[in-house]
Amino acid sequence: MTQAAFPDLDVAHRMADAARAAILPHFRTSSLTAENKLDGGFDPVTVADRAAERAMRAVLAELRPDDGILGEEFGTKPGTTGRTWVLDPIDGTRGFISGTPTWGVLIALSDENGPFLGVIDQPYTGERFCGGPEIASMTGPLGERPLQTRATAALEDAILFTTFPEVGTPEDRAAFERVSARAKLTRYGTDCYAYALVAAGQVDLVIEAGLNAYDIQAPIALIQAAGGMVTDWQGNPAHNGGRALAAANAEIHAAALELLQQT
Repeated sequence: MTQAAFPDLDVAHRMADAARAAILPHFRTSSLTAENKLDGGFDPVTVADRAAERAMRAVLAELRPDDGILGEEFGTKPGTTGRTWVLDPIDGTRGFISGTPTWGVLIALSDENGPFLGVIDQPYTGERFCGGPEIASMTGPLGERPLQTRATAALEDAILFTTFPEVGTPEDRAAFERVSARAKLTRYGTDCYAYALVAAGQVDLVIEAGLNAYDIQAPIALIQAAGGMVTDWQGNPAHNGGRALAAANAEIHAAALELLQQT
């Protein structure tokens, strides 16, 4: 589907381009510093996070001034159209300050039914994953290709990802371990990149907890467009964050969900 046929995608590309330009001058530089936003823990934010969100908001002010915005760094701007752009300028700031290329820019467009357009952009590797009505594709160093999730049905054949080894609470961790014990391979620490890999047909499951809406809405739309599904741990919509289960298909989702819900 062409960008002209889906103008919202063109707006998302403009925002992703603006975020790339704002972020890359700071990546892997010795002068980069991070502030801690969290009392009693570590939740970093950098000048690159704030610059990228400002750049994306500037694009929206020009092209979609009446739409709402929900952004990690600068909060909510009400709109009048019933549509909200949900922005995470750098998902995975811990990885960003560590120099790993697994962070990303998250852009979602949502209405009363939830997110229907999602972009995960990795500026350093030049990869951009896009999903929406009649589109599921990525561009990268090897060009453009369609996105399609895997058909893995058995947990014993599944590749499972999560960002933090503790996942969330001790109860969250125990539930995750029940799935991990059955999976073929479990990997950690890739933030939003793991969701992009589900859409790209490389990974079967991502299980996380403690998410915000801006962490998960872009992955939801992207993975759904590629043939997968994302819910909370009860099988309900995960649009508002919390616990999330992203799966390549309904069969592997059901198998993981059954174990997550055991007590």
